[in-house]
Amino acid sequence: MFLSVLDMFKVGIGPSSSHTMGPMVAAAQFLQTLRDSPFHAHGLKATLHGSLAFTGVGHATDRATILGLAGFVPQTYDAARADAVLAQIKETKTIDAPGLGPLQFDPHTDLVFDFGPNLPGHANGMVIRATDAQGDVILSETYYSIGGGFVLTAAEHANAATLKANARSDVPYPFQNGAEMMAMAKESGLTIAQMKRQNELRYRKPDELDKGIARVWEVMNDCISRGMEGSGILPGGLKVRRRARGIHEQLMAERGLNMTAPHTINDWMSLYAMAVNEENAAGGQVVTAPTNGAAGVVPAVIRYYLDHVPGASASKVADFLLTAAAIGGLCKHNASISGAECGCQAEVGSAAAMAAAGLAAVLGGTTEQIENAAEIALEHHLGMTCDPVKGLVQVPCIERNGLGAIKAVSAASLALRGDGVHLVSLDACIETMRQTGQDMHEKYKETSLGGLAVNVPNC
Repeated sequence: MFLSVLDMFKVGIGPSSSHTMGPMVAAAQFLQTLRDSPFHAHGLKATLHGSLAFTGVGHATDRATILGLAGFVPQTYDAARADAVLAQIKETKTIDAPGLGPLQFDPHTDLVFDFGPNLPGHANGMVIRATDAQGDVILSETYYSIGGGFVLTAAEHANAATLKANARSDVPYPFQNGAEMMAMAKESGLTIAQMKRQNELRYRKPDELDKGIARVWEVMNDCISRGMEGSGILPGGLKVRRRARGIHEQLMAERGLNMTAPHTINDWMSLYAMAVNEENAAGGQVVTAPTNGAAGVVPAVIRYYLDHVPGASASKVADFLLTAAAIGGLCKHNASISGAECGCQAEVGSAAAMAAAGLAAVLGGTTEQIENAAEIALEHHLGMTCDPVKGLVQVPCIERNGLGAIKAVSAASLALRGDGVHLVSLDACIETMRQTGQDMHEKYKETSLGGLAVNVPNC
């Protein structure tokens, strides 16, 4: 099994990798399919199903879908241009799709939220159609946004088991689970990061890989900095106030005071994570880690390491991210990173496991301690539901990232105090997450139909 670090950590836009980035990517893919087809389209239509329908407005799924059909992609998203294009589409009821010319599209009638049963493949389903001048469908494709900005067509999703079995196994260390990862590390004498790097170099040149990883951390770190400077009210109607700037100012004012309590370090970790997720909630540029809803945990722990751990070195950030990506790949391959599929345990839980492993690695942990750190962090997120108030990635998501970062650091610290022996293995924990997600009621899986979403006034 191989999933690139640059696929696990993708530069994109908020507020959701599955509900914003995924639909935008799906729409862009449909445009390419239409370009490659022999048909001449006159109009476009899109239907959102399941979680994409129930929380689509809060996640800007409608906006992302329309922009995707207009040729936008997450990696090069331009917010100012997007606003202008959306206004033009609403006025003209026409999308100027790149390479296809003007196509009829009325946002009020041609984009439908279907609140009926989910599509059979996944909770995040959408159907995009092209029509001729008479309104007849000439091309249709079903897409599933499976978390982290990853998108599959219905056919690809149906063959997912085969795809998993054949997933880029032609790498030096094709571990499918934690046990195989540990065995390969022991046999090769390499760290998890070193094995992951060797796998990456099967497909990329060293300088390309190094530049890609450096770019990922640059965007993560810039996101923290922007978040700590931002102010005002987050969009969406909940009137959630951005808090990171105020917390940062308080912490800076307290620096150097002998009366500062030791637990204040938790506030720094929460600050870094909340800064990222406030940027995400505002629709800013973030890195999926492994999702947008959990985007704050990994960068917060890296920033904690660099700013607060004696002897920390920026040269180790690549090893942190490579190790984290290896753990995230196992979570995705053997369970899920999608909140709509397995609840928030799959998002913040996986992110905490990734961050804990990365931190244990750069602090000199053994392979056993690194695996143990990931397991502890994930184990203590098991069962966590995804119940965003008003379908927005704000409450409880922003603070939850802060607590996820704190758990990740605690898990790494506990693991480093031990010898790597633990009753529960990482594989057992990931399988438990999968089973728990399967058993979890749909109203707790990113539909905003249960939990905090119905017990907190949202207007």
